[in-house]
Amino acid sequence: MASRTLSGALALAAAASVALAVPTGSAYASPPGTKDVTAVLFEWKFDSVAKACTDTLGPAGYGYVQVSPPQEHIQGGQWWTSYQPVSYKIAGRLGDRAAFKSMIDTCHAAGVKVVADAVINHMSAGSGTGTGGSSYTKYDYPGLYSSSDMNDCTTQIGSNYGDRANVQNCELVGLADLDTGEEYVRTKIAGYLNDLLSLGVDGFRIDAAKHMPAADLAAIKGKLTDPGVYWKQEAIYGAGEAVSPSEYLGTGDVQEFRYARDLKRVFQNENLAYLKNFGESWGYMASGKSAVFVDNHDTERGGDTLNYKNGADYTLASVFMLAWPYGSPDVHSGYEWSDKDAGPPSGGQVNACYSDGWKCQHAWNEISSMVAFRNTARGEAVTDWWDNGGDQIAFGRGSKAYVAINHEGSSLTRTFQTSLPSGDYCDVQSGKAVTVNGSGQFTATLGAQTALALHTGARTCQGGGNPDPGTDPDPQSGASFAVNATTQLGQNIYVTGNQSALGNWNTGSALKLDPATYPVWKLDVNLPAGTSFEYKYIRKDAAGNVTWESGANRTATVPTSGKVTLNDTWRN
Repeated sequence: MASRTLSGALALAAAASVALAVPTGSAYASPPGTKDVTAVLFEWKFDSVAKACTDTLGPAGYGYVQVSPPQEHIQGGQWWTSYQPVSYKIAGRLGDRAAFKSMIDTCHAAGVKVVADAVINHMSAGSGTGTGGSSYTKYDYPGLYSSSDMNDCTTQIGSNYGDRANVQNCELVGLADLDTGEEYVRTKIAGYLNDLLSLGVDGFRIDAAKHMPAADLAAIKGKLTDPGVYWKQEAIYGAGEAVSPSEYLGTGDVQEFRYARDLKRVFQNENLAYLKNFGESWGYMASGKSAVFVDNHDTERGGDTLNYKNGADYTLASVFMLAWPYGSPDVHSGYEWSDKDAGPPSGGQVNACYSDGWKCQHAWNEISSMVAFRNTARGEAVTDWWDNGGDQIAFGRGSKAYVAINHEGSSLTRTFQTSLPSGDYCDVQSGKAVTVNGSGQFTATLGAQTALALHTGARTCQGGGNPDPGTDPDPQSGASFAVNATTQLGQNIYVTGNQSALGNWNTGSALKLDPATYPVWKLDVNLPAGTSFEYKYIRKDAAGNVTWESGANRTATVPTSGKVTLNDTWRN
């Protein structure tokens, strides 16, 4: 086994907490450039990521896309198999080297940079043949690592996070722990990361960073061909623990997990008015060094943050995150799950958003529209804060942007004071026009559990199937939905689709159908004459769990006069 003893490792780690050897070159504390929002396409195949870059991420203004670990890993259908490397070949279930390179080139052409999730703390927990054909055992990876490259401690970390040596030198859930203090191991890891850089990768998310001494990571980063590459580290905060996330600030961003946990608490149990000073004054790390999120692949399953099952709580928290000037935001985009271990639908192939269980949160209008809002407001301080003492808030970003959030059960009508220049704007949440007067004021009504967002980059509402600015659809035109669908106690049927009036595919904004003629559920929706649209039905239970009907998206077109009548049957 590795020659470094646990006592020696503890001494090294303690020294690292005092003084880090920061690599030569600038360490980006936030994504370089003017666009700092990352879409995390969790367990998407690389060719599906490439299509998303062209179709949605680039046009929406996302600066980065984060892809799941590309290296060869253990076989199995569970999502976490991607996080058990067996070699550093690009040969995982999400695509081979050619697909990875093609994805990077396509995303770059769309103006989107690529962050790779890098698993460098450990290898696997067993033996077998990897997804790329490599044979391995837990402590032996031919041509790469042997038992002498692993830490001496072969017991699991367990729950003892008060012992630094235990956290950083023992095995995370039984995974073979690499001795990142060894020069050989550091060189091999750097070689893998340099290979990804040679293919065009723009940054890394360092998985399980907390389980490696900060000095080891600094040394590895110092071996890269670009030591100043964007570097985002997963170091989970735990009160009273031996390893602090702040130890890792010398090499780049650190994910601020308290941010997401507190958003869940505030949105579900407290008042949004409390968010007036959200950020560093809450004890968080410096904004310019923090990566933030509403949820990620671990926390959405663990329950310590919000997730897609939380409806308006989740959607409005995402709106707030993108509007609020703290940290660099990650927008998680994954798939439906009931089994927390379940891997991606179709092995990661996304044939269409909102089909086969793919949630595509990055493309929800409420979320994607806020990316351009954030880009426009970059560098502007919070101004014109207003709240009702409860769950209705509004604030500006200087003279560039303004947002209002109504997280209450009834509508909100008021005259809002902004610092925006006078003129017409598009509310990017609803697609309707808003006029700001010469005093910076406008009057608007927000429905329950909705938001309004204005910015100087969206002065008119055009495209996307929305009605002309300032107009509503003819109340006599639209669609009459009727679907034969059986339900159990506590379940209801909803419809959603690719129009604002249908919730823009957001299950939290889907429209509930009337069960008065059960098992046929009905609803009339106003849509502009001539509108072609896509839609599907969903079933929700009392806990908010969502089941999509099977099959491709349904399509229909509103006639030049009157309503299109839709008589459908639920597809199991």
